[in-house]
Amino acid sequence: MLAELSIKNFAIIDSVSISFEDGFTVLTGETGAGKSIIIDAIQLLVGGRGSSDFVRHGTKRAEIEGLFLIDDNPRALKKAREFGIEVEEGMLILHRDIYATGKSVCRINGKLVTISILREIGSTLVDIHGQHEHQELLKPELHIQLLDDFGGEEIARALQEYRSLYREYQKVKKDLQNLTENEQAMAQRLDLLRFQYEEITKADLKIGEDEKLENEKRIYTNFERLYQYLTTAYESLQGEQKGLDWLGLVVSNLEMAAEIDEQYKEMQEQAANSFYILEEISHSLRDYIETLNYNPQRLDEVEARLYEINQLKRKYGQTIEDILAYCAQIEEEIELIENRESHVTKLQEKLRSVANDLLVEGKHLSRLRKKVARKLISTIEEELKALYMDKTVFDIQFKKLPEFTFRPDGIDDVEFYISTNPGEPAKPLAKIASGGELSRIMLALKTIFSRHQGVTSIIFDEVDTGVSGRVAQAIGEKIYQISLHSQVLSITHLPQVAALSDHHYLITKEVYQNRTQTSVHPLSERERIREIARMIAGAKITDATLDHAQEMLEMAEKRKTVVS
Repeated sequence: MLAELSIKNFAIIDSVSISFEDGFTVLTGETGAGKSIIIDAIQLLVGGRGSSDFVRHGTKRAEIEGLFLIDDNPRALKKAREFGIEVEEGMLILHRDIYATGKSVCRINGKLVTISILREIGSTLVDIHGQHEHQELLKPELHIQLLDDFGGEEIARALQEYRSLYREYQKVKKDLQNLTENEQAMAQRLDLLRFQYEEITKADLKIGEDEKLENEKRIYTNFERLYQYLTTAYESLQGEQKGLDWLGLVVSNLEMAAEIDEQYKEMQEQAANSFYILEEISHSLRDYIETLNYNPQRLDEVEARLYEINQLKRKYGQTIEDILAYCAQIEEEIELIENRESHVTKLQEKLRSVANDLLVEGKHLSRLRKKVARKLISTIEEELKALYMDKTVFDIQFKKLPEFTFRPDGIDDVEFYISTNPGEPAKPLAKIASGGELSRIMLALKTIFSRHQGVTSIIFDEVDTGVSGRVAQAIGEKIYQISLHSQVLSITHLPQVAALSDHHYLITKEVYQNRTQTSVHPLSERERIREIARMIAGAKITDATLDHAQEMLEMAEKRKTVVS
């Protein structure tokens, strides 16, 4: 659950710190006071898209920080460990800075993370249902995803199998299209490949050849210095300086010393070994010096060969290995184009085989979806009854695609249908549902899906838009019911919903030193009565309104006992 939230320099918020508790919490206040801004801040905290527009005017950055308790959220714990984030005492601290330049910096438990990591972990912590989220229901293309979410692991496994085959199908189909494209383009491609193949094979490249040539070039271009270094080294050992003679003298003297005192024996042996090593080196130096020969013609040949290799590298790869790998690749493609007809036949056969397998998987997925759809229909209708839509008939229509027509998500078109009036046929949800009906349907879906998602904090941003009276009461009870299993934060303008909350915060807006500021204030019982009275009556609060608010709170407590 979200335990603490700190917001600084965000929109019209100067500085706000809020402590949240488990259960059902409502945030109320006048329109424009900044209630939705707080939800926006939470959305950004869990990986939402940020913008410099959120930074309070005149400041360099906005800061948002939240403390989440995840003891009862194994999904969040697993995700955190996947990304190498240490979790102590079951706590995750999410921090996000948004700069006026548009840059974002994200941290989880002090560790810098990317936006995508923040989003992945955030999705396991908070589920935000905005006031316009019901618009998803107006997009039939999203209905299949909602159905699959309800189906859980069984649908997920079948969909994974289908998509694996679908990717193979798309690859074979693309390969076939590439081979059957226009003749002229194919002929031009073949000419180019043949030229490239001939150019590479003619060069007769050998792995490691460039390194050997570079070393040889280095020797020739530094010949004089190399000759001088080697000659000086040899002369130091065997020339007038008589390095070896002096070392021989050291060995003989140590040998005589060792005859007197054995402690010098080891020293004498080491000196003798050094003498033999240096003697061997002097012989090698002499032999090498005798073979040294400056050959300007060979230097020209080396430089010409290196130029040729470097030209090929610029065209076909950074290393000789890359060039040879590319050569093998185009050789295969040449063979493919030259024997195109036989390859086309093979690909056509493979495409038919994969398509048949894909159709089998698609039909299996379709059967599972229809089974899940029947369960979802009955579950939604049950939830809608509690929201005073007991006459509503909900249906999920399946439209089969033409034979061997495949999509990434299956072979079905899925769309939600509804009939809100008895005797009327079910019609597409997007065409006939009112705003209030859509809000209730989405709340029903959210109630159902909250049981499967494992998210411990659910946020409702004015989901009760477009309803009133007993429907508002039912929505409040439904939200309270969800809060029995998850922490729920809700922004509302309805007193029926606010009365059912366990905790109540008032959001106010005031002007201080010519700047607008938003503040958050937890309400006492007396303050809560007054706020609900304001929500009932508006500007003028009478004693009767206060009594009504008191009565509403008392009735809400009784209803909470029944709902629980």
